Amino acid sequence: MNESLLLQLQAAEEALTPQFKALRGTMGALKKAIKLAGEETLDPLAMQKALVKLEEAAEAVDNDQLQAATEAFAAQTQEGLDALAFEFARDLKHVFEERGQTVEGRPPTLAVGLFVLQIDAGARKAQWFYGKEPLTKPMPLSIHAITKAYDRAEKSIGQRTINADEFLSEMHKAWEEALAERKRPPSGKRINIVKIHAKVTMNRQSKRFWNSPARSTFKDYPRAFFVRDLVLVQETPTVEIEGKRYRLRLAGATKSQTESAMRSIWLPQTALDGDYYADVTFEEA
Repeated sequence: MNESLLLQLQAAEEALTPQFKALRGTMGALKKAIKLAGEETLDPLAMQKALVKLEEAAEAVDNDQLQAATEAFAAQTQEGLDALAFEFARDLKHVFEERGQTVEGRPPTLAVGLFVLQIDAGARKAQWFYGKEPLTKPMPLSIHAITKAYDRAEKSIGQRTINADEFLSEMHKAWEEALAERKRPPSGKRINIVKIHAKVTMNRQSKRFWNSPARSTFKDYPRAFFVRDLVLVQETPTVEIEGKRYRLRLAGATKSQTESAMRSIWLPQTALDGDYYADVTFEEA
């Protein structure tokens, strides 16, 4: 046995094995993509799954032709997915118009009244939002399910009413409590708006919860409801407390704050337009 020769050959095999595996994976991905591209009617959902493998192959193998083919396949896949989204949006728009409601926007983002529907044609799912707050989990692209979910959102949020004085009093109490927890008052006596939401939620808990804290005794105050309540009091954001009148002030968020749901909240002015806010303060009116 020529041990030196054997070691040299084994080293060459070891060096080439990753390339061989990459090429084998590439050929498998290409064959699947070729088969789908050759069908008389293109299936964008199947193409999307194949595209994931093809893109992985293109990253593993340095080949200009493969890269170009992958980009072309991706473009055709996206075109097919867009067509699916537009077809679904067209049908959904027709249903809402029959109900006397207007659908605005274009896929993947549609707006109906106060709410936004985000369509993921590739996953065959859609999800309702109020502002940036999800109201549902991603749902199958079912006209019936999506309109029913809209009706529930309209009932719980669109038709929501509050006692503005009571809500602002709760906000003021949470703000004062948060200030009392600080050794030094923050600049402008600003308190993070997400922290205020948490404090209002905890202040709403019953004695039953505090005596026996549990999920079953916890009274939830969904963030989407909090956002809606803030929107509802914007027209008259003042409240009288112990003989003094206070005005609620919301401070806009910085760019870095808008990137975190724990540091800011987006208040919608319309379904698609609004602003981020980071802090709460009260001042004498």
